[in-house]
Amino acid sequence: MFETRSLPADLAAVRDEHAPDTLVLDAEGDFETLPPAVAEDLGLVVESLDPAVYPTDWLPEHTPRQLRRYAGSDFTIGMPGDGTVVWTRQTVPPTVICKARAEGTPEEFLDFLIAEAFVQIGADVPEHCLPFFGERYRELAAVGDLAPSETYQLAVALFEAWVGLQTREVFRDWQGQHDRLYDAWTDAGSRLTDRLSDLAGAVARGEMSFVAATEFACSAVKHDLDLPAPFSALDTQAYRDHGADYAVRWAEKTFEKLE
Repeated sequence: MFETRSLPADLAAVRDEHAPDTLVLDAEGDFETLPPAVAEDLGLVVESLDPAVYPTDWLPEHTPRQLRRYAGSDFTIGMPGDGTVVWTRQTVPPTVICKARAEGTPEEFLDFLIAEAFVQIGADVPEHCLPFFGERYRELAAVGDLAPSETYQLAVALFEAWVGLQTREVFRDWQGQHDRLYDAWTDAGSRLTDRLSDLAGAVARGEMSFVAATEFACSAVKHDLDLPAPFSALDTQAYRDHGADYAVRWAEKTFEKLE
C-alpha cells in the first residue's frame, strides 16, 4: 500500500530544517480518508501509532459522518478537503503521504506541497480543523443557516487561512535558497489573483456561495496575496494571535452583514 518516496536535494533540506526524520510515502490508491485497516498498515513502516481522539461534545448534533468518525477512536488519516498530500503526527515519526492522484501533478508543484507539509509539521499547527476549533466548532455551526457539510467546508477554509499565516513567512525566505520551491509557490499564487479580486462581486451576483468564496480567499493567504473585504480581516496578526475565537467572531459578523 505504501512505498518510500525519494526526495530531491532541496526538498530533503526543507525536511531536515523543519521536520527531521519525517517519513514520506507514496500511497498505491487515491483516498479522502484511509480505511482504518489500511491506515493501520502504517504500523509496518513507522515505529509506533498514536491515534488521536477528540471529545464528541465538540460536535453539533448534525455533523458529517466522516468528521464524527475522525473525532472517535478509529485511527483516521486524511479528511475531505486535505488535497493531494496529507500528513499526520499520529505516527512516530510523523508521516507525509502522497495520494495516487499525485501522479498527475506537475513535479515542482507536488514538491512544494510536500515541502509545505514539512513546514506545517515544524510549525506545530494542529493536524486538522477540529482540534483548532475545539469546542468552538459548535459555535461556528450555529452561524448562518448552513448545512453540516457547509459548516465543515467553512471550518476547513478558516483553518487553512490561519495555518497560512504561520507558514508563508517560511515560503518567502525560500527565494535565493530554494528557488525551485519558491517559484512553485509564487506560480500557484499567481493563478489565484484574477478570481480573487472579484470574489465579493461573484457572491453578490449569485455566481458563488459565500462559503465557496471564503474557501477560495483562505487558500490565497499562504500565497501572501491581498484579499478583498470582508476576507481581508482574516489576513491579520489578530487572526494569527487569536485563532478560533477570532474566526468564529469573523463568521458571525460577516453573516450578520449578509442577512
